[in-house]
Amino acid sequence: MKWKALAIVPLVTLITLVVIRILGLGIPLYVTTTTATSADFSVVGEGKIDVQPDIGYVDVGITVSKVATAEDAQDQIATINNQLVAKMKDYGINKEDIKTTNFYINPNYEYKTDGGNYTNGYNGSAQLSIKVKNVEKLGEVAKAATAAGATDVYNTRFSIDSPEKYREQARTKAIDNAKEQAAKIASQLGIRLGKVTNVIESSSNAMPISYDKMLSSDMSGAGGSIADLQPGTQTITSTVTLFFEKK
Repeated sequence: MKWKALAIVPLVTLITLVVIRILGLGIPLYVTTTTATSADFSVVGEGKIDVQPDIGYVDVGITVSKVATAEDAQDQIATINNQLVAKMKDYGINKEDIKTTNFYINPNYEYKTDGGNYTNGYNGSAQLSIKVKNVEKLGEVAKAATAAGATDVYNTRFSIDSPEKYREQARTKAIDNAKEQAAKIASQLGIRLGKVTNVIESSSNAMPISYDKMLSSDMSGAGGSIADLQPGTQTITSTVTLFFEKK
C-alpha cells in the first residue's frame, strides 16, 4: 500500500498544474504536496505596497588643495564644515542628522623630471552625509551645501524612514492572496483544507532612488539652479508561504 500512496503524489501534482494552467490562476503561485507531514499542502502568496519616500539623503564633500601645512588644511576643512552645519539649521537639520563619513589629509607631491619628488603643501578632504526629513527640501539643501563651501554633491537619494509598518501591510496582502489561491485550488481538486500549520515569509526592501546624474548637470556650483528632485514611489514586497493540513 505504501507504493500506491507514493504514486498518488506526482499524480496530484500533475493535476494541480493542469488546473492552474486552465484557470489562469495568479503568479507567483507554487503548490507542493507531500506524504511526510500533516502540512502537506502549501501555497505562496505575494503582497505589494507602493510607498512614497519620506526621507532624503545627500552626501557632500569638502576639499582643500596645496595648503601650506597639515594643520592649516585641517583648519580650513573645519571652518567650511562649521559653516555648512550652521547653514543646515535653516532647513531644520540638526547636528545629529549630519554624519562625517570620511576625513583625510595627505601631502601633495610634486614630481621632478629626474624621477624624484617633494612635498608641495597638503591636500585634505571630508565627506558628510546629510539626512533631510523634509524630502521637498532636498534640492535646496544640496544647493545650500555648495553655497556654504562644499565642493562636491553626490549620492543624493530617497528612502523610507520606517519601512516596517509598510512591510506589515504587504504581509497582510500576501496572506490574503495565499488563502484565496489555496481556496480556488482546493475547490477545483476537491480537497478539504484544515488549519494553517506553518508560515514562511520573505520580504524585499525597496532600494533607494539616486539622482547623481541630475545633480551633476543641474547643480554644478553655488550659483546653479535647484534641481527638481522627485521621490517617486518605492515598492515593498512580502512573499508568504502558507502550509495547510489536508483533511
